[in-house]
Amino acid sequence: MFKKSSVLIKNKRATFDYEITERFTAGIQLFGTEIKSIRDGKASLVDTFCTFISNELWVRNMHIATYFFGTYNNHEVRRDRKLLLQRKELKKLLKATKETGFTIVPTKLFINDKGLAKIEIGLARGKKNYDKRESLKEKEDKRAIDRVMKH
Repeated sequence: MFKKSSVLIKNKRATFDYEITERFTAGIQLFGTEIKSIRDGKASLVDTFCTFISNELWVRNMHIATYFFGTYNNHEVRRDRKLLLQRKELKKLLKATKETGFTIVPTKLFINDKGLAKIEIGLARGKKNYDKRESLKEKEDKRAIDRVMKH
């Protein structure tokens, strides 16, 4: 019934700045013009983070561009959006963020097979500068190996 969606918006800084220990897929509460903008690929996860407000998980600072054909019903570009997770997952995330050093970072925004917008969030711990250098070194080594294998 639905065609395979090609919308995949990644937060490339998340895996560079954070060590992701666990990943969850959550639904997002959106307005009609927001889902239309996401389907057009006009969203960004740069500087996005998640926070708990009265035991509910909210994604903050996520940029979804205004819908071109939207009228006075158009949405606010950087409003807070509620994430939809199971209660068991919410409790686990809340407990982990109360511990020191853990935060919740959005890693991907995509449209699933049913046509619904989903966001992949990761339970993350911040990397130190030497960890980032190590990540860059591993990435360069992998590129060099791939280059050698092709020739």
